[in-house]
Amino acid sequence: MNIPVSVDDLTADWFSKIFGAPVDAARVLDAHSGTTGRARIALTSRSQVPDTVFVKLQPFAPEQRTFLRQIGLGVAETRIFAHIGDELPVRAPRVWHADYDESDGSFIMVLEDLEAAGCRFVTPVDDDIVDVATSLVDELAALHAHFRSQDLGWLRTPSGMRSRPEDAEIASKRARFIVSALEQFADEMPPAFQRIGELYATRPLDIVALFNEGDRTLVHGDTHSGNLFVDGARTGFFDWAVAGRAPGVRDVAYFLCNSMPIPTRRAEERALLDRYRAGLARYGVALDEGTAHEQYRLFSVYSWIAAASTAAMGSQWQPIEVSRAAMISTTQAIEDLDVIGLLENRLADRVS
Repeated sequence: MNIPVSVDDLTADWFSKIFGAPVDAARVLDAHSGTTGRARIALTSRSQVPDTVFVKLQPFAPEQRTFLRQIGLGVAETRIFAHIGDELPVRAPRVWHADYDESDGSFIMVLEDLEAAGCRFVTPVDDDIVDVATSLVDELAALHAHFRSQDLGWLRTPSGMRSRPEDAEIASKRARFIVSALEQFADEMPPAFQRIGELYATRPLDIVALFNEGDRTLVHGDTHSGNLFVDGARTGFFDWAVAGRAPGVRDVAYFLCNSMPIPTRRAEERALLDRYRAGLARYGVALDEGTAHEQYRLFSVYSWIAAASTAAMGSQWQPIEVSRAAMISTTQAIEDLDVIGLLENRLADRVS
């Protein structure tokens, strides 16, 4: 079946083919383009098809489409939904159709319309952010335990997001983002920002090697609040474009350090990490307290790198006010957790 390249290709005839049932009309309710193209489509049918769907496809602007093909995000997310969309043990959008072509980078996802389903999207200032976090660590425990022993040979992390400790080229590219962030923001940030940035820019390969220590599983990879929703009392996950293999604590640290208010994170992080460990234990997976806490401290750096790199791009990837707030939160986590001291100790035994 053909893969639509624009909203104009999302016709009633095409939807009829993917649903295997006649669709009389397909009407665009909303369409916009960023990292991907996105559209909400209303369907008219006499058969059992959803009233509305959410479609992700290639970006509308040619330059953005070229960029996305280069880093492979669209194909990567579509592969997740095509291979395990119905197997995910967490709340995620229902997958009606997912198809991709690696040869040209084209992709299409027809997903549940979360807005129509009554779901609410998460922000760091939500009054119930602790409840969101509590559900999140429960869901992550289920996800990480489920895929811990599974063969994930089909999984391909986007080329621009891979974290192989031996890949000097990718490490160098990431370090350039951090150097740019230091040039732009160091004067307005606490001293820890400069120190962690210089340490990462100097030792990127060694720090990435630390990120790959320990048992690895399928991780969502980008668990900031902008990729989460709430369905009833349950936290759900969308935008799986950078899913990959890593220790599961990475997902926990990413959210807590990036998307929780600083005082709330300080008050709740130990209990939430313990709850995550208890959740794993219910599925027969042991993670001792010391290992979990050290991984949490290490992956606060991962969360900081993501925030600082995004901020370095201005508003190209995310509104700058959002990435700036995340940068402030993650920098404070670096300081609170004495992460620089941890890294200096761990890196002392490594030859750079």
